[in-house]
Amino acid sequence: MDAINSWEAMMKEKVRIGMIGLGARGMGLLKGIILNMEDVEVAAVCDLYENRCEDAAAMIEQAREIRPFVTKQYTELLAIADIDAVVIGASWTDHIEIAVASMEAGKYVASEVGGAYSIQECWRLVEAYERTKVPCMIMENCCYGRDELMVLNMVKKGILGEIVHASGGYHHDLRKEISNGKENRHYRLNNYIHRNCENYPTHEIGPIARILNINHGNRMVSLVSMASKAKGLREYIKNENGEADELANTEFMQGDIVTTIIKCAHGETITITLDTTLPRYYSRGFTIRGTKGMYFEDNRSVFIDGQHDDFHDSWKEQWGNVEQFREQYEHPIWKKYVEEGVKGGHDGMDWLVFSDFFESVKKGTQTPIDVYDMASWMCISALSEDSIAMGGQPVAIPDFTNGKWINR
Repeated sequence: MDAINSWEAMMKEKVRIGMIGLGARGMGLLKGIILNMEDVEVAAVCDLYENRCEDAAAMIEQAREIRPFVTKQYTELLAIADIDAVVIGASWTDHIEIAVASMEAGKYVASEVGGAYSIQECWRLVEAYERTKVPCMIMENCCYGRDELMVLNMVKKGILGEIVHASGGYHHDLRKEISNGKENRHYRLNNYIHRNCENYPTHEIGPIARILNINHGNRMVSLVSMASKAKGLREYIKNENGEADELANTEFMQGDIVTTIIKCAHGETITITLDTTLPRYYSRGFTIRGTKGMYFEDNRSVFIDGQHDDFHDSWKEQWGNVEQFREQYEHPIWKKYVEEGVKGGHDGMDWLVFSDFFESVKKGTQTPIDVYDMASWMCISALSEDSIAMGGQPVAIPDFTNGKWINR
């Protein structure tokens, strides 16, 4: 009997979880989301740094009056029999290794986002699920964004016509965070020193994959990536910390701008951009282009063919019109959410993605974002690294479903 079927008759009132990785993201989730969910109990916490474990344990004890099990070894956490699920907030390099071990231990997996380091580890992830049948979900909160879900609803209703192209990016000035990586014990710094790739693809790919039915009747088949030179971090460090700073003369491998173009089985193209080491405003650049219209995040606008044609030359005055479409096309998830009260971080997206995950655990059902999504989204990092190293050569994207995408 597989893991899901064995849970069918035992709908749980509460979920007991273990948290692995208690840096900024892990502690933020604990404080802002998980400890505010009455149906979730944090039974154990784990981090390589003892002070992080103690801080998390103290926070849980203060909120719930029960001290969790504390360990620096995640294998000890996975050995606890009555833990139902694991939330992984560790460094990017550890996500898949811990996810595989968690599935093998029979624990539902909620993994924070990031990119893969090799195609082999993505296959390990899929094979672990197919062997154990324990669900594994990448916690891509942007799939639950209000505008992203409204646009998905519009696409499903045919408002934008047949979708031809989509684009997005991680446009986020992270110079301060990266350059302080040693002091803050943050894994991004070493990645930017040693790698050159699309290192954070899932914020943009997740919502686009839903719109293009990736792994559900469509799939990504190939990509090409190019990276600009890497100058932003060194200049920032010299300006902020001076020439004497130990990073001031570091040669960073990570290009300031990485552009990746993906081709899909049904002919659509996707462009994603990594832009984290130059001065700029925050944006995910979410854009959908169809035969009847488009959505553009950066000016929060919808353009419908036949309705907005007169606005071509006056967009500065006319755009920013997304709220005009809200009442008619708001996604049902967000209609209910607004009525009940928006909660949690990242404009409410964190609460929604974790609520969906814990609901799956309680019911013993498959998670709404599954292991095939996780592998196909994360593999973009490893493949972009290969493409960049070969001067922008196209590389094939594996079919982690082994053909099942056609009818899933």
